[in-house]
Amino acid sequence: MFQNNPLLTLLKKNLHAKTPRIEGVVKSTERGFGFLETDAQKSYFIPPKHMKKVMHGDKIIALLKIEKDREIIEPEKLVAPFLNRFVGQIEKKENKLFIVPDYPFLKTLIICINYKNSSNVFHNGDWVVAKLTKHKLNGNHFFYAELIEKIIKNNDPFIPWRVTLARHNLPKQEPLSNINDFKLKDECDRKDLTNLDFVTIDNSNTKDIDDALFINQNITGDFVLTVAIADPTAYIKKDSQLDVIAYKRGFTNYLPGFNIPMLPRNLSEDICSLNPNERRPALACRINILKDGSISENIIFFLAWIKSKSKLSYDNVSDWIEQSGTWQPPTKSIKNQILCLHRLCLLRIKWRSKNSVLFKDNPEYRFNLSENGNILDIFIDKRRIAHKIVEECMIIANMSAAKFLSKHIGFGIYNVHTGFDLINAENVVSFLKDYNLNFTVEEITTLKGFCKLRRVLNILSNNYIDNRIRRFQSFGDFSIVPGPHFALGFSEYATWTSPIRKYSDMINHRLLKSIIRKETPIKPSEEIKLKISEQKRRNRTAERDVSDWLYAIFLQKEKNRNKKFNAEIIDISRSGMRARLIENGAYVFIPGVFLHKNKTELLFNQEMGKVFINGILIYKVSDVISVILSDIRLETRSIIAKPEN
Repeated sequence: MFQNNPLLTLLKKNLHAKTPRIEGVVKSTERGFGFLETDAQKSYFIPPKHMKKVMHGDKIIALLKIEKDREIIEPEKLVAPFLNRFVGQIEKKENKLFIVPDYPFLKTLIICINYKNSSNVFHNGDWVVAKLTKHKLNGNHFFYAELIEKIIKNNDPFIPWRVTLARHNLPKQEPLSNINDFKLKDECDRKDLTNLDFVTIDNSNTKDIDDALFINQNITGDFVLTVAIADPTAYIKKDSQLDVIAYKRGFTNYLPGFNIPMLPRNLSEDICSLNPNERRPALACRINILKDGSISENIIFFLAWIKSKSKLSYDNVSDWIEQSGTWQPPTKSIKNQILCLHRLCLLRIKWRSKNSVLFKDNPEYRFNLSENGNILDIFIDKRRIAHKIVEECMIIANMSAAKFLSKHIGFGIYNVHTGFDLINAENVVSFLKDYNLNFTVEEITTLKGFCKLRRVLNILSNNYIDNRIRRFQSFGDFSIVPGPHFALGFSEYATWTSPIRKYSDMINHRLLKSIIRKETPIKPSEEIKLKISEQKRRNRTAERDVSDWLYAIFLQKEKNRNKKFNAEIIDISRSGMRARLIENGAYVFIPGVFLHKNKTELLFNQEMGKVFINGILIYKVSDVISVILSDIRLETRSIIAKPEN
């Protein structure tokens, strides 16, 4: 009698309309159920039957219901799918193709809808790019995806690189080029400096050499440093096809084992590269550094021809300065150049230790790979004295460029860092008081006060305090107008020393040239600045993703099982600790279950960076502990470790 009853239908409609709705993001678990996390930092339970309608990461609107005295979520409407364009692996079942997305917590088999003409091309385990076309919450019975391209076949040793580049939609190879296009288009006058003994100092295998140095010291003790930088803008016209390609790429993408250049290799590694005994066009800067270490206001930029007299390596120069090894400078003149550069380096380090900020020498790690992509070993690359010589010269050059741009036109591509915002500054001051370090908010939000704080922390040399303070700092960014760089300790900073590798440096080259030629400069747009920032972020993410993959592969080897590693705790989360293996740089996660069996007695304080058991401090960020690898999950590139004892 109730069938087709309009009153009952209206009642159901009214009840449905009154049911509360929640918007949030789906978080799945390995046990089938999930949670809807809202902006209010609250989670709602999603039963397994409803999780089948959604994917981890989907943004949805859901009905909030009560079942058995418990709040549950029933997905109603899709706001934004987590998957759009994505990478995954092919899985064949009963002559049908499915794709499994390559994301943690996403193991859903998605039906491929355009494989009929390519069933012989795609094989089980192949890596592909796909696009989600149908979602269950949009009224479909299944998830569907369209295959866009095949990335690489299964078991290929280059999977980590190819898949990562495809995931982030980054170029896989150098730009296509026609060598006949690389003719000198910059017909302006250049000073002939080919008789000067310029030298380059790089890694022994560096091919894209973009900086050369020449120095002398006068009788008053002042230094005169000439920095010559490779000049790709002499060959690449603004808005040309190659210029647009460089703009889109933004940077040379340095990945473990190899790089994908911003410019064609025959330009970056040959025609523009400051190779020894080759006449090359350059943008040069002559800077006077006074005997107290400060930089004179007398800064001159000009166009030049140079000829590097020797390609030196970091290791050889460092060995010679440190009086180890057998290498000797090839000529007396080059020997004098090295000695003079070394004196300048020590002077500038001393000056910066008193007037700005000195960098902490964190270890860098390098993968040793075979030609076919197999990992042979991982080495620690220590920053030696020759690295510091080049670093100090580049800092001088970039500070000088910033001053020159600001003085003459008032814009460019500047590297900026704002230190602490007001709220974080208050947190820093409060934190430091616990260690009898008295600063004020007003003080540390100025460049001078920030530098003073960093110098105090360097002297204190407390890794825990240093880690906590860095968590409050802002991130570096780009700006088209002058601004301070607190982390470096400079009132302004603009890089121009790597135009072969950075499009932002190419922009600054063109601006510097416009000043030299007395032409009207074109101010960079906010859009260009944002594009460069985004591309830098994508490249860094890709580098991290490839490294994580290679670490997982490397540490799976038999020799690493049951091996003890020293690891520095770098972060505390709600469920465990992140640490970095000191021997090779791999990041590992230590779950709470490995720290204490009774989780009710275990407290992870993220704000303090400390772990307590029954109120007693057990671990803190910066502690070095001994760990053993427990599990390596290649599918998620995650490494699980546990304390040795």
